Amino acid sequence: MLGRVEEGESMEMTVVFLSILGALLVGTLSPGPSFVLVARVAVAQSRPEGLAAALGMGLGGVVYGGLALLGLHILLAQVGWLYFGLKLLGGAYLLYLGYRLWRGAGEALVLETPGTAAAPRARGAFRALVLGLTTQLSNPKTAIVYSSIFAAFLPTDVPFLFAALLLATILLLETGWYAIVALAFSARGPRARYLRARIWLDRLAGSVMGLLGIRLIGDT
Repeated sequence: MLGRVEEGESMEMTVVFLSILGALLVGTLSPGPSFVLVARVAVAQSRPEGLAAALGMGLGGVVYGGLALLGLHILLAQVGWLYFGLKLLGGAYLLYLGYRLWRGAGEALVLETPGTAAAPRARGAFRALVLGLTTQLSNPKTAIVYSSIFAAFLPTDVPFLFAALLLATILLLETGWYAIVALAFSARGPRARYLRARIWLDRLAGSVMGLLGIRLIGDT
């Protein structure tokens, strides 16, 4: 009897896990500021920096996933001003990124060459990772998505190993998708087309970031 109960619980948690994974996959593939940022970093800077930005997105997903496991949805529901403040800060940050992209569109672009020193490459990758992380965390709607999905599917008592597996899967899912984006946009063809129309593409990316920030603030 005990064995059958454990088997039934294991099957139930497997269904929960796959349901959460499917819901998160749909949200991850949806275009947004994270997609714009990773694509721009990959095409304008280098493939390693694009991959570092992708890792930053994955780490941001883990942060929101961990907070959702701790009951973030309850906190946001009970403390209205907290969600309001997160949206204002997130929108302001996206506006700032949009401004930087627009302003830097006309500046000289320094591309990585085979002889680039390891230290500058490492610093550039670290900056890209931090940029990816802060961009992911700047969108409070990501927190709502994680919180809503977890609240809908997870039982009250979540085993530690299940929670650890879920967070590891979030890291792989988010990082994996944005790594695909980075690899695609850092290929020779997309990069050459970007360099030919860099000013307008950077201004377009800046405008998209700014509009997303305005929309986020306007929803408060």
